[in-house]
Amino acid sequence: MGFRNTDLRRLPRPGAWMAVAAFAVAGLLAGCGGGGGGGGGGGGGFPGIAPPIGTNPPGSTDGEIVDSSTVEGLCAAPRTGINPATGSRFPDTAGSLGDEKKWVRSWIDETYLWYNEVPATLKAADYATPVAFFNVLKTPLTTNSGRAKDRFHFTYDTEVYRQLSQNGVSAGYGMEIAALRTTPPRNLRIAFVEPGSPAANAGLQRGAKILEIDGVDAVNATGTANANVINRGITPQTLNESHSFVFEVGGVRQPAVQLTSAEVTSTPVQNVKTIGDAGNRVGYLLFNDHILTAEPQLIAAVNKLNENGGIQDLVLDMRYNGGGSLNIASRLAYMIAGPGATAGKTFELLIYNDKNPFRQTVAQSLTPFYNTNRNNQPLPTLGLSRVTVLTSPDTCSASESVINSLRGVGVTVNLVGGTTCGKPYGFYPQDNCGTTYFAIQIKGVNQAGFGDYGDGFAPNPNCTVADDLTHQLGDPAEARLAAALALRSTGSCPAPAASSAKAVPGIGLEKTQEAAPDETQPALLNRSPLRENRLLERPPTAG
Repeated sequence: MGFRNTDLRRLPRPGAWMAVAAFAVAGLLAGCGGGGGGGGGGGGGFPGIAPPIGTNPPGSTDGEIVDSSTVEGLCAAPRTGINPATGSRFPDTAGSLGDEKKWVRSWIDETYLWYNEVPATLKAADYATPVAFFNVLKTPLTTNSGRAKDRFHFTYDTEVYRQLSQNGVSAGYGMEIAALRTTPPRNLRIAFVEPGSPAANAGLQRGAKILEIDGVDAVNATGTANANVINRGITPQTLNESHSFVFEVGGVRQPAVQLTSAEVTSTPVQNVKTIGDAGNRVGYLLFNDHILTAEPQLIAAVNKLNENGGIQDLVLDMRYNGGGSLNIASRLAYMIAGPGATAGKTFELLIYNDKNPFRQTVAQSLTPFYNTNRNNQPLPTLGLSRVTVLTSPDTCSASESVINSLRGVGVTVNLVGGTTCGKPYGFYPQDNCGTTYFAIQIKGVNQAGFGDYGDGFAPNPNCTVADDLTHQLGDPAEARLAAALALRSTGSCPAPAASSAKAVPGIGLEKTQEAAPDETQPALLNRSPLRENRLLERPPTAG
């Protein structure tokens, strides 16, 4: 889960989280919740909805695909006792790994958006576990740019998923690490720090560079043993795990600091402020996670921006926001645009495969611009016709829905930073036998019917701006925010500062020409797949 010998890479997505214990996701700052968690708690499929029975795909040599409900909950190691997500007993009964693999294959055939592109030659017997089989049951096709069409297939241990999605709590230090360079000489920096976390209490801030971990040179050390030490330090596996760090701040080596892992709760909305004088004010807010706790924080942020005459423009910083609850994305978009632009309009229409596996009508598949909170209280609004979003390759899924939906109702959305991840897709997380499976089942389109952005949304012309780790987020001098303010006042982004190295639109000010060939985009490390997805509530029961 980290260094491969001396190289640091993003964590593998498919199934990488399955076999770990609850705190083996300890490097995650916030598990991005699912707006009700549909399916993650276990206990069967969608009540009242009987998925269609699949048929043998042409050329199949691995047996008939059955109705998944006939093998659901047949487990090699059945869970016993009470499911904490439902308060009812676990639905598991004695079965086999073969039953679990049969369920996976049938469930994919029934619900996967591209079920008819899954290679028919794949055989369950060739894979040791249901998760290993699930990992290959996806389309092999690519986007226009040549990237894998499905880069988002993954699984979670169900209890780990439940805790992350419901609470936004994980074990760690509360600092998000970005890799500017993953091979020696490595360049690992703090991207941001969670308020009240061990890292914040130690006085750590964005931009600090990691020099040493537990006595090992984090910049130049080679060899598997040293890589393992660095890995363990960055991603503690248990609570109360202590590691020593040496940071460099502003080019100056700092004294060693001891960090002890703790339960860290995400603060998804931060740095809410206004810039400029009354009548010409720009609002700014950092939004990192579409988790349930974000809703009251976003409401409070909009109320704050409306004080003292309000704002005329907004810079929404979602450079690190990988996604989460689509309902929260809808409420945010409504609060930005207001009722005039959104009344009677579609935030996102969900498109399923041609089997319509969840038996949804168009009305049931439509997410409106929600104008009330989860308790049906009216939402405040900014009523803006224009917004600037700060983006990066870590801006994904539900965050992209905000961009796409606002554009769909005529709101001008300017982008400054880097091209977004390209994920107009979503899932209904589904538990079977203690594993929660996430397979793409839905494509989202906006009011104008557009949803083809598998290669991401690119910044405005000449507004590709590298992340500026020399300034704190929300500082008007920070490169992306400064470019957004210049775009508003002059109509164009400023020319990038001259540099002898190649600037890139990912994390970090620059990446040298000598960087490893696979290091095409610096990225946040050890980020949960849940933080890069559009997660949906269970669909309404048909009829």
